[in-house]
This record gives sequence, structure tokens and C-alpha cells, in this order.
Amino acid sequence: MDKVKATIAQVFEEISQGLLSGGFGRRVRVGLTLNGSEHGEAAMLKGAELAQAQDPSLEVVVIGNQAPTKLELIAADCAKAAHEIMEKMLAEGALDAAVTMHYSFPIGVSTVGRVVTPGLGSKMYIASTTGTSDTERVSAMLKNTVSAIAVAKACGNRRPTVGILNIDGARQLERALFKLRDAGYDIQFTESARADGGVVLRGNDLLQGTPDIMVMDSLTGNVIVKLLSAFTSGGSYESLGDAYGPGVGEGYGRIINIISRASGAPVVAGAVAYAGACARGGLPAKVSQEFAAARKAGLEQILQGLVQTTEGGRRAEEAVKPPPEKVVTEEIPGVEILVLEDAVRILWKAGIYAASGMGCTGPIILVAPEDKATALSALKAAEYL
Repeated sequence: MDKVKATIAQVFEEISQGLLSGGFGRRVRVGLTLNGSEHGEAAMLKGAELAQAQDPSLEVVVIGNQAPTKLELIAADCAKAAHEIMEKMLAEGALDAAVTMHYSFPIGVSTVGRVVTPGLGSKMYIASTTGTSDTERVSAMLKNTVSAIAVAKACGNRRPTVGILNIDGARQLERALFKLRDAGYDIQFTESARADGGVVLRGNDLLQGTPDIMVMDSLTGNVIVKLLSAFTSGGSYESLGDAYGPGVGEGYGRIINIISRASGAPVVAGAVAYAGACARGGLPAKVSQEFAAARKAGLEQILQGLVQTTEGGRRAEEAVKPPPEKVVTEEIPGVEILVLEDAVRILWKAGIYAASGMGCTGPIILVAPEDKATALSALKAAEYL
């Protein structure tokens, strides 16, 4: 009963805030470029009209070839012309957000997608799906996390839960995010639905939508969005979810959501609604706030440490030879596969014979029993654990 009362109170608070801020006085204008879809402009237009019908607080503007529609339509005979019109309208404030395809973001900006997970039908943010937050892989995923938290908050989730997909770089990212949290950055981690728990999540968690935000690199995220959006159609038609999401990066002031050429009308409608929610929630300001909070907790130093770890491993590879070989029977898990050989060479440099291997739960380093404690200390000192 108390939970119901709290929910009702929160709803009235949000209504009150909307009324006081004038949030219900002006509709959010979202532009949609029609050119380039594999399903034709008719499918794009259908998605735009569906989004408008589902959410009267939106004002959808379509940019493309002339077609019968009740929506505001601005003529553009090709994708290039449509993008030029879209850019101009965003710059002038004639649009609050836009949805398009084939758009190139600058380095430092990547998109945060939103999918419907098949296990329980819940929505989950995928960070990220296109673009590049950073040229160093784990650094990019760290920035993706902060960006996704900003997006979720802009869309109304005040404390989104975060999980990391079990891919290359996940353990390094986990340590980096724990450092941020311990230094004061407000981040809410989830636990795997599998029996062994943990922040690093499995494919099961991906299907069940265990976290609000699933963090990964852009290439992996792109595959995941395509898979979850189009698995019911055999891949030719994206029918589920809200597409690849807004481009997000520190200092990036526009809200441009991405769809693909395979996105069908339901996904186009979802993408338009998603862009509208980001605009309504003040996404650029939320991004600035989140990155400011992360920097206050030492984001810059953590990013620098990630680069130094990678460079240190490369230097070790060039200079170090293995100590005399031993029988190695003790396993040390938790080191990323991308830096597994670098970690081995760090131990060689410390005079500890070690070898790399693959255990039941992932990559491992093998050492002699008498060297394990020293090896653990050396790996922790070098930030491989």
C-alpha cells in the first residue's frame, strides 16, 4: 500500500512539475528524414504518423518527397538535401530533435540504443550502438556508460541500473567504474540473473533485460540492436524497439537519433518517440551534468590509467623475456583477454613465471602455487585485476 501511495505521489509531482514549467504548453518538434529506407518512404511515413497518433505531445515533421499526409512535410528529393534541411532546422531551433539514417558523428560521440528484450518484454538501453566515444576501446565503454546514464535520466529513469556485457574489456571497465563509484560518482550496478551474480553479465541477462543499461562497444552494440530488433522477421525488417538512439558525447548539443535502412514502421515510430523523450528531458544538459559529476570523481585520471595500462603492456612485450619455466597449476581469473598476454609479461618482468590459458569462466593466468600471492599483488599493482 505504501508503495502504491509513493507511486501516486511521484506521478502527481511530475504532473505538477510539468505544469509549472510549461511542459504541456508546447509540443516537442521531431524531424524525420524519409530518404534511404530499404522499405521505401511509405514505411517511414507510416512510422511518423504512428508516432504522432500515439503521442499528441509530439509534433512530427517529415522531410522527403511529396506524399499525402496530415503531417508537416518539407520537400527534399535526396538524403543529402534532407540532411541539410534537418541540420538547418536543428541549428535554428525549428526542431527539438531529429531521426535519420546514414549520419556521421564526430569522434567522441556515440549512440545509445533502446531495445525490447525478448525474455520479459522490458526495454533496455544499449551503450553504445554506432559512433566512437574514444579511440581506446575500454575508455570508449567507460564514456558510453556515463552517456547512457544521462540518456536514461533524460527519459525519466532517475537511477538506472548498469551492467556490463561479458565481452573483451569488461573486467577492466568493471574496475574503472568501481573506482568512479568509490570516489563519489552515483552509479547503481545490477547483478546477473545467473546464480553466480556479478556486474559482468551473460547473454541470458541480455535476453531478460536484467539491467536498465547494458554497456558494450559500438560494434557489438550494433549487432545486438539488429539482432533484437529483427529476429522475428529473419533479419530483413526491424520490427521491435526504438532503434540505435541519440548521438551522445560531452559538449555535443544536438539530439539526432539513428535508425537503419532496415527499420520498419514500428521501429521508426519508436525512434521518433525516443528522440522526443530525449528532447523533453533536456538530454544535452543531462550529459553535461553526468560528465561533470564523473570528472569530479576522477574520470580523467581513470581514463589516463587505462591508456597507461595498454601502453605498459606493449612496452613489456617488447622488452621482457620469460623467467625459467615452472609447473603452473594455480589459476588467476579476471584479466581481460585483450591484455592477457600483457599481464603475463608484467609477471615475467617481476621474475614470476606465468602462462596464459582459458578456464571454464574465461581467460586465466597460470602460476606456480608458491608464486600466486606475489603474482596477485603484482597484477593488482599494475591494474590488471
